[in-house]
Amino acid sequence: MLLLAGLLPDFRLQSPDGDSATRIAVTAACGAGAFGLLSALVWPVLVRMLLLVPALFLGLLVFFLNGSLLLLALRLNPSGRGEVAPETAVIVAAVMSAVASATGGALAVRDDDAYRRRLLRLADRRRRATLPCASTPGLVCVQLDGVGHDVLTAAVRDGLMPTVARWLATDGVIPPTHRLTAWRTDWSSQTGASQLGILHGSTYDVPAFRWYEKDRGEVMVCNRPTSAAELQRRATARTGEAGLLAVDGASRGNLFSGGAGEQALVLSIATRRRGRENRSRAGYFAYFSDPANAVRTALSFFAEIGREIGQSTRARLAGAHPRVGRGGLYPFVRAFATVVERDVVVAAVMGDLLAGRTAVYADLVAYDEVAHHSGPGSRDARQVLERLDRSLALIEKAAEHAPRPYRLVVLSDHGQSPGETFRSRYGLTLTDLVRAGSGLPVPRGAGRTPSGAEARAAVRAALGRDDWESGPAPRSEPVVLASGNLGLVSFPDVPHRMSKEEIDARHPALLPTLANHPGIGFLLVRSAEHDGVVLGPCGTEIPLAELDERPGPLARFGPGAVDAVRRTHAFPHTADIMVNSWHDPATGQIHAFEEQIGSHGGLGGAQSRPFLLSPLTLSVPEEHGEALTGAERVHGVLRRWLGELNGPEVPLDADPERRAA
Repeated sequence: MLLLAGLLPDFRLQSPDGDSATRIAVTAACGAGAFGLLSALVWPVLVRMLLLVPALFLGLLVFFLNGSLLLLALRLNPSGRGEVAPETAVIVAAVMSAVASATGGALAVRDDDAYRRRLLRLADRRRRATLPCASTPGLVCVQLDGVGHDVLTAAVRDGLMPTVARWLATDGVIPPTHRLTAWRTDWSSQTGASQLGILHGSTYDVPAFRWYEKDRGEVMVCNRPTSAAELQRRATARTGEAGLLAVDGASRGNLFSGGAGEQALVLSIATRRRGRENRSRAGYFAYFSDPANAVRTALSFFAEIGREIGQSTRARLAGAHPRVGRGGLYPFVRAFATVVERDVVVAAVMGDLLAGRTAVYADLVAYDEVAHHSGPGSRDARQVLERLDRSLALIEKAAEHAPRPYRLVVLSDHGQSPGETFRSRYGLTLTDLVRAGSGLPVPRGAGRTPSGAEARAAVRAALGRDDWESGPAPRSEPVVLASGNLGLVSFPDVPHRMSKEEIDARHPALLPTLANHPGIGFLLVRSAEHDGVVLGPCGTEIPLAELDERPGPLARFGPGAVDAVRRTHAFPHTADIMVNSWHDPATGQIHAFEEQIGSHGGLGGAQSRPFLLSPLTLSVPEEHGEALTGAERVHGVLRRWLGELNGPEVPLDADPERRAA
């Protein structure tokens, strides 16, 4: 405070007539003490009073609130001295909070008890009032959203993720503590399906990220709170179990709860009326109740905005290709995903560890958001991996101070495949192509297909916004939806799933137009004669029953493609026409139907190949040498590990309160 008073002309700690150095020092000490006391006592109250303010705006109010506390502290100064202009108070308070945060952190690292107390302040302080902490190991699962197996191995090889490299002992000096396993997603390679399967054990009837349900007349979108709640309800009813985290668990930053009793930043509860059972945004306020956290995160937030603007400007000036627009609100969305969401979720996980919870599952969406717009192998995305590795190191450090041992599992829900967008490559969207094949007018200027990544869902939930993606088009026209490089075409005026014969009778040119387009790999449609058929270029038509002998266009999509297509065909809400984009096996590139140069959602390339990084103290994920295929299998592995660690598992009907939730 003394240093700032000497540097800033609008901030002084002495009377106009001057004071002795001792009097000035006493004034500074009293002012700093009053500011610290107000920050500890008044700041949490202010944050709780702002529960109705969107969480994203709270970060922008940090500096104003901090400056107000400093003004109040100087008013309460018993020395009667000290004066600062309001705009200067914001600067002084921010610097003092940042210095206090840095100094406290540095000192805490040298003392185990102090470090533990600091971690406790960083997180939600709710504690379990029912069960004592068990002595058996707990399980912590951290999901690095969108990080494919090959991306992780490349990052470890290039020294970007030293924490993961140490676990895998890539240097050969120390023995490894973890094993790395690749697994394969279903056809719908996206967070909605994968995380539902991992947490609730079912991916049934989730054909894509967004799809149209004829019986309900509604578009389902995995990152819409109402859709997420419905998907969780369906999965719970199908499996008869509350979820992976049903007993003594915590769900942080996820689309679904996993049946956890402790939930923060969980999308499936974001639309409920606020109450004890609904704490979807409570994690933000628990984190920001510490002004030092608030200032540090706010500064990092604005720094990330500047970083994104600089990186996108360099890419544009260099003529980088492929490239998508990164203006508008995207810099703020990226900063939210890579800074705010990361900081809050990591702090919540550390609090769960120190509370001794049995099972924790958390999602970090930072890489996925940046890779969508910069590319999965871009320098921008690789920098995010470095910061995520530091988050893993922080969680590992917190586990060392926990009241019980923990097994730390890191996994991803899908990867990402690079490639130029369908619109950029061919000058029209999938909707335009469908309309042309159906004999409908096509706009002269091709429109954009909106991108709906997980980070945008987190931002909407933080803002308390309910303006989610709109409903379907008029019933007289086809509904065309995009999920990465997977497209879905539905005819809302026909109550059942149309067959190939019906589509040909209604729109004779539609299926040939789609199947023969160079940007499309294959189609799946129902057939009155063969149950289901895969269509490809040059009149290729293969019944599903014959795909094992002659996979046709599915051959270039690798092992597992045939089974994935057959499984999706059996879903009740599979679209009339399922469209998978072109894929180059040599480069792994695809064409997304959304505005993304790194995408996922269908078949083709690295998007279908996520990873599972598990401690060697747990059993091998693959049983009997079988490849780990599908999120439901990953759920089974995690349940097995909970059993090995003596973690409790209960059926849904054993806990009626959780069933009602």
